[in-house]
Amino acid sequence: MKLRLGLPKGSLQEATFQLFKQAGFDLTVRARSYFPAVNDPELEVVLMRAQEIPRYVNEGVLDAGLSGLDWILENEADVVEVSDLVYAKSTSNPIKLVIAVAKDSNITNISDLNGKRIATELVRVTQKYLQDNAVEANIEYSYGATEVKVPDLVDAIADITETGSSLKANNLRVIATILESTTKLHANKTAWQDPWKKEKLQNLSVLLQGALRARSKVGLKMNVPGEQLEAILDVLPAMKHPTISQLVHSDWVAVEVILEDKQVRDLIPALKKAGAQDIIEYPLTKVIP
Repeated sequence: MKLRLGLPKGSLQEATFQLFKQAGFDLTVRARSYFPAVNDPELEVVLMRAQEIPRYVNEGVLDAGLSGLDWILENEADVVEVSDLVYAKSTSNPIKLVIAVAKDSNITNISDLNGKRIATELVRVTQKYLQDNAVEANIEYSYGATEVKVPDLVDAIADITETGSSLKANNLRVIATILESTTKLHANKTAWQDPWKKEKLQNLSVLLQGALRARSKVGLKMNVPGEQLEAILDVLPAMKHPTISQLVHSDWVAVEVILEDKQVRDLIPALKKAGAQDIIEYPLTKVIP
């Protein structure tokens, strides 16, 4: 049996391939190919635009796929959310769908958009947001380069932003956030009712989430004289439970702990000062609670 899985081609492709590799799945694809090879004979992977994946999952062409919540809503796809995978092209943060106008525009809030022209790739989502806020505007589909259309072609845009740098570069100002979106592993309802496919998806979810969880953490190992152990434990952050093991034929112990990587820079000198020796920092591949 095989699970037919849609993965995003384009801006999210590299980040997705890196995530899958960290989870244990090696994906290789030739130029112009849409069918990557994968080191799991139970997976059949298809590359396509993230915008289309939820529709094909909803229709059963794909058993499951990875795409943003924004595109699931835009396609009005009735799918099962298997897991929330918080990663994007450049960061590990959610992306935002925002309404933006020119910096010098007299439009300051969404009520000012009544009767205005708005360009976006997410027409349905934008329409619903404006309707919920009693705003009537002319919304048109944008085929790309959306930021450059303000103010000469349209009055405002509804566009995805990850860091906000592109909006700033085009002298745009955000007046509203429509939604925050993360990548979703989502499944066709019929596929989800299949016991084998459901278990395969759940296992895939555990590995992908474990890989994401590991990205912000590192491991620390150190050797500690027995009489200094309490001092070392006082230095380690609260709510952490290190593994402590006795060294053979010695009154020293080995201490190992998993920490947020941002803590380590200040922690290592403090541990050294408290008596720890042979301190080793190592990266993690997966963290499974």
